[in-house]
Amino acid sequence: MYIRPMDVSLEGKVALVTGASRGIGQAIAETMAASGAKVMLTSRKLDQLEAVKAEMEGDVDVIASHVGDADSGEKTVAATIERFGSLDILVNNAGTNPYYGPVLEVDQGRWDKTFEVNLRGPMFWSAAAHRAAFAEKPGVIINMASVGGLRSGPHLGVYNLTKAALIHLTKQLAGEIGPTRVLGIAPGLVVTDFAQALVDNFGDKLAKELPVKRLGEPQDIANLATFLASDLASWITGETYVIDGGAGVKDAAG
Repeated sequence: MYIRPMDVSLEGKVALVTGASRGIGQAIAETMAASGAKVMLTSRKLDQLEAVKAEMEGDVDVIASHVGDADSGEKTVAATIERFGSLDILVNNAGTNPYYGPVLEVDQGRWDKTFEVNLRGPMFWSAAAHRAAFAEKPGVIINMASVGGLRSGPHLGVYNLTKAALIHLTKQLAGEIGPTRVLGIAPGLVVTDFAQALVDNFGDKLAKELPVKRLGEPQDIANLATFLASDLASWITGETYVIDGGAGVKDAAG
């Protein structure tokens, strides 16, 4: 019996990555491109996207968009297909967290903004990708959730609510639009600009307590995303994968 060596390749695939101008989204875009995919990077700031593109190798392009806007999703999906000829992978990575505090004290504006970007965006961008590409040729959708969506905790309750809903949306869509695969990733604390305040205040203490003795890096998440998007993961759908350096082990051990 011949055992084929592991080769995480996205050769011949086209990926669209939201929130790709920095942090986890940038790492995912770069890793997928390095693995052979053609990649469209999108975020709100075109100048940041252009700067990332200038440092990348492979067949990549950029387009500015607002992930919370359904029409923007339709246009960006269409632009990706026009530019590269198809769409195989959608990474719903963009996120926001404008509020820090008790859930019952949040104002309506910041509540709506958090749900707009973190939940409505992935929902309607996934719908756009399905209608334009995946209904005819099944693809892969990867939703960037958070370990916060799996547990309660102080200060980040509104953000965590959106991520809990995104985890359920991942499972729901997997059942509705298969054989397109829909998967989630739930990172713990990763060293990014987005999480800088948490890293500054709790990072050193948490890193010492984790079994692996370090915080996450964007590349850690990008590695998992690239594997899940590849044909090596073709029998996986509907699940959300925790990647947190063993924080759950730490909690269980007390």
